[in-house]
Formats: sequence, C-alpha cells, structure tokens
Amino acid sequence: MKVFGLHAAIYRAASLASPPKPPSDTQLARQDALARWLRARSHGLTAAQAAQAVGVGRATLYRWQTRLEPRSKRPRRTRSPQWSSELVGAVERLRAEHPMWGKRKIAVLLTREGRAASVSTVGRILRRLMDRGVVTPVPILRRKPGGRRFRRLGPERHARRLPKGVKPTRPGELVQIDTLFVNVAPDRAIKHFTAYDPVAKWTAARVASRATAACATALLDKLIAEAPFPVQGIQVDGGSEFMAEFEQACAAKQLRLFVLPPKRPQLNGAVERAQSSWRYEFYACHELPSRLDQLQPLVDRFARHFNHVRPHQALGDLTPAEYLRRRSQGDLVASHMC
Repeated sequence: MKVFGLHAAIYRAASLASPPKPPSDTQLARQDALARWLRARSHGLTAAQAAQAVGVGRATLYRWQTRLEPRSKRPRRTRSPQWSSELVGAVERLRAEHPMWGKRKIAVLLTREGRAASVSTVGRILRRLMDRGVVTPVPILRRKPGGRRFRRLGPERHARRLPKGVKPTRPGELVQIDTLFVNVAPDRAIKHFTAYDPVAKWTAARVASRATAACATALLDKLIAEAPFPVQGIQVDGGSEFMAEFEQACAAKQLRLFVLPPKRPQLNGAVERAQSSWRYEFYACHELPSRLDQLQPLVDRFARHFNHVRPHQALGDLTPAEYLRRRSQGDLVASHMC
C-alpha cells in the first residue's frame, strides 16, 4: 500500500510533540531591542522617543511584538521542472558512460543526439540526480575508497613543515636562509645565498653561479664555522636548492630543518629584510667584479661590516656582535622593537 499523505491533525500533533527550536541570533537581537524599547517606555518616553533611543523604527518594533522570527524569503511559487523524463534518462545514461564529465560536455553530447538542452538545464538535472543518489559527484569519484591515503616516496624526510606560531627566542635557535637573484653586470647574474639569525641579526653570505643544493650546503658549513653561537635549527622556503644534499647535511649535523608553507613569504620576513640590505647597501653602492672568486672576499668583508659595525635599531642601536657580547654577560636593555 502506498500512502500519499496523512491527515493534517497528525502533522500538527507531531509538530507539537517535537522539542522547540532554540532561538536564532536574529530572534535574540530582536528580543533584546524590544526589551530595551519597553524599558524606555516604562521610564516615561513615548513610543517614538523610545524607538529613536533604541535605534529601530517604531513600526518595526510593533511588528516584532507580534512575530520575532523573521519570515522566509523563499518564493511561494517555485519554478517547476520543464524537462521531460526522456531528457533525464539521456543525461543519466551519458553520465554513466562518462562519470568524470560535467554538464558542459554532456550538453554537447545531447546536442549531437538531437536533444536541445542548455548547459544550465543539464546542470540542474545532474543536481537532482545527485540529490536522489542516482549519480555520484565527481569529487567523490576522484578520491580513492577507504579514506584518505598519503603516498610516501622513499624514506621519511628530515624536513618538517614550520609549525604555526613558532618564533625563536635565542640566537641560533632558528636561522633563516634564502636566495637572492642579483645582476652584477648587464649580462652576468649570480645567486646570493643569505643566512640570517632573526634574534641576533647576524648574517653570513655566499655567492654562486646557480642555486643548487651543494651551494646551499656550502653556506650552511660557512654559517656553522663563523657564527659565534651554536646553530640549532634552519628555516627555508620550498626551493629545490634546500632539498637533497642540503637536507641530508642538516640531518647529518643534527640540525632541525623547517620548510615554510606554500605562499607564505612573510614567515621569512627577517631574511627578506636582510637581503634588502645586501641589495641596496652592497650591490647597489659598489662597483663589483663579475668573477665569483673575486666577489666572495668582498661579500665576506660586508658581512663583517654588517655584524661588527652597522648598528641595528631593533637591537637598541647595537651591532650584532655587541648584542651577543652583552647577552652573554647578562647586561642588556630591552628594545621597543624586539
């Protein structure tokens, strides 16, 4: 036996027996405005004066007294489907033959079969078929059954994604490394590797003809040998020069290696700012040779100038060397920029 409907009294009884819905945020806001309006009227204000004090129109407040719940904006008469059952069957058949195709491709196939249907109509038919469970959505088809799986290619990587909110507090805890593209001559471009400690503002640099993992590893060795503090962690972006040999070197030296999330250069802001100093205070102010063996001594000289001569406002106008010396002695005045 098929039942098409029940008596109206049964529906009313079922609605009364169901638990009441909690009030929405809109209802609570209207109820609060009504309470403030009635309180203002009880203090001697007229309805118009109280409504002006509340900030809601008087007619609106009277309407809210009758009905707090906002009325539905759904049209009383909705559009009924205009397509035929034959068209629905054709869309279902074509989607079963091509489960990864969308409404546009299916509309083209329908046109080839002589069935006139717009792309929007085919999309509405597919939506109804998906709601009924007849058609499976494409995103579900793209996923493998049995939950989400992660592929692991080879052994587990040493590098880890930088955790959210991590901020170093000690020199060497998390040194940032990045590369800079520099034109030392109109027809000569080099790669400048910069290592920068965001706490002590200490920098080290190395120039190379290409950005490779071997060059990044050479900078890492230079940083460990020259830094007056122990290096404990490295922070890099997702560049290929910080993979392979560089990652293996960090693992061999027992250094933590953190990689930035995609499209988050602001997390590497300290080394980006240091590279601006390299670009505008070194490369833009000096006539530099194009040969790397002649350029590297000049780079080392500027790094010593940066670490031992150049004052840093973030360090209270101290040089990085003075800051590290005072920090080791416990004689530091906190800066407003630290």
